[in-house]
Amino acid sequence: MENTLPVVEKFHSLQGEGFHSGRSAFFIRLAGCEVGCPWCDTKQSWDKDIHPEISIESLLIDINHARDNGASFIVITGGEPLQHNLNSLCYEIKQRSQINKGKSIKIHIETSGVNEITGVYDWITLSPKRHKPPKEYFLKNFNELKIVISDEKDIEFAKRIRKKILELEGEKSNMSPKKLIEKNYYIQPAWKNKNGFNLAINFVKNNPNWTLSLQTHKYLNLK
Repeated sequence: MENTLPVVEKFHSLQGEGFHSGRSAFFIRLAGCEVGCPWCDTKQSWDKDIHPEISIESLLIDINHARDNGASFIVITGGEPLQHNLNSLCYEIKQRSQINKGKSIKIHIETSGVNEITGVYDWITLSPKRHKPPKEYFLKNFNELKIVISDEKDIEFAKRIRKKILELEGEKSNMSPKKLIEKNYYIQPAWKNKNGFNLAINFVKNNPNWTLSLQTHKYLNLK
């Protein structure tokens, strides 16, 4: 169990992407990433050794302050947050945030899905990368899938990932009557990538099972 975590930044803002876009949230960006996407816009988060280790106790104080000021959920992001064991963080958040409001604050995570799952989440945003595909667990258990598009190969990857997910859902429904998680599919153009933007628009126009996601926080000059 980890009692401290390397933190790049923590801030209260609006979720800018995907299903919960426009909602008030508290973000914790953890350092460390071995996925290394060339178009990444948070490369400063890759090296965990250059960022301060912050105690879970300190993070809980910030989380409760943000909740008191309107944050409706927490987003744990990175980097790749699941390079760290998040069992302690999630447990303490659920226990301690319940004291103030009578109901624990929801925890969201944004992950590429390359590591084993730790922690417990109310919402999983899976953002898989074609050069390091996600573990099967995440293909079965995500709430929203977000594919970042920079070139045509990313479009083909999106098609393959959705096909694999549907195959896994078919297997699951045949084995068990358990209700499948409702899944949301998003295509998001890489920031300041005109080719990616055009590809994403054209793909969504012709594929009604997918929705366009934009980084609205950047257009609004928010964190």
